[in-house]
Amino acid sequence: MVSRIIARPVNRRTILKSAAAAGALQIASPFVISARAADNIKIGLDNPLTGTYAAPGKNEEIGCQLAVDQINAKGGILGRKIELLSEDSTSGDAGAAVQKARKLIERDKIDFLVGNVNSALAQAIAQVSNEKGVLHIVPGGHTDPITGKDCKWNVFRVCNTTRMEANAVSQLLYTKYGKKWHFITPDYAFGHTLYQGCEANLKKLGGTITGNELTPLGITDFSSYLIKARAANPDVLVVLVQGNDMVNCLKQISQFGIDKQIHVAGTQQELEAVEAMPPEARVGVWMFEWYWKQAGANPGLDKFVSEIRKRTGKVPTARTWFGYVTIHAYALACEKAKTIEAKTVAKALGDMELPDDVKCQPNKVYFRGGDHQLMLSAFIGELMSKGDGDPENLFKVNSVVSGDSIAPSVAETGCQMQMPA
Repeated sequence: MVSRIIARPVNRRTILKSAAAAGALQIASPFVISARAADNIKIGLDNPLTGTYAAPGKNEEIGCQLAVDQINAKGGILGRKIELLSEDSTSGDAGAAVQKARKLIERDKIDFLVGNVNSALAQAIAQVSNEKGVLHIVPGGHTDPITGKDCKWNVFRVCNTTRMEANAVSQLLYTKYGKKWHFITPDYAFGHTLYQGCEANLKKLGGTITGNELTPLGITDFSSYLIKARAANPDVLVVLVQGNDMVNCLKQISQFGIDKQIHVAGTQQELEAVEAMPPEARVGVWMFEWYWKQAGANPGLDKFVSEIRKRTGKVPTARTWFGYVTIHAYALACEKAKTIEAKTVAKALGDMELPDDVKCQPNKVYFRGGDHQLMLSAFIGELMSKGDGDPENLFKVNSVVSGDSIAPSVAETGCQMQMPA
């Protein structure tokens, strides 16, 4: 289990409080703050640990924790140890996420902020971090405006934009599987911009959309949407939902035999969901933002996979890597800037390239200075019902493309970055 508050001494009062709480709840509250060294660098993680996105949220936390431990073992950042404070944003409550962000910034006095998996929550807490002037990295919220028209000097993002995801697979799906597409789309910021990217690409290619089913977050029964999709008779059923929703949707696609009648595909697929679904539901063509099994020698990748396996008994997912990269990016930028002052570190992060032992993938991986978006590789391929060569290898990577080749230009994103004086 990953500790919610890392690397600090615990005073007697906190121990007594925790003991009393344990008798009633068996779970320590994340709001319990104990005494700590005044010179620690505090990083706050505001991410889902419950609900639809709990699995990716927890894996991002695991990646953060590994990076914290590695950096602290080498003396910390600028000679100061890192302290990680983690809060449960929930998976879909923007009010809760904002409350946790304010707590971390105002009460816990964090130096840097991390979050969120949910795009809408990431946008909401970005408003808070910008208001407070706190440097903020979004590890896994994909909606375009975060590094597009709503970009902010203090906000960076690790994961792809939704347009990058759409660009990664659209040409392949159109050329190989057909011109008529039907969509299953989550009804919030992430789903809307992801659909818009696919729609724009399909229109440019000359294809048609037979329908777009908007689904609420956390739904368990997709039958009515899938019946409508099958009746529309598309060439490709494009599934854009994520988390537990992806698991339930693909399970029901398999149960209804839709994958035998229509090509199933999507943009972003995640190992958390693939591991949670039955083998028969692992179908379709997808894009992974990072994958643990790659061709060619990569000592940094091998070490990262080995360290996560030691800690969890499982291979890392893209989410694990997102958290890992986020903390290392802060450390690298602070060492480059020789300070933890937000504006100076933000300037150091702009156009900063990640070293091999952090990027753990081919191609150049760097934060683009114009919009603060990480340019990372996209792994395109197909799901496998059971492991190939390794029981955890459930995705066949057919091609890897660079972030530069799928990202729109800064001008196209709508970002007009303005650094404060």
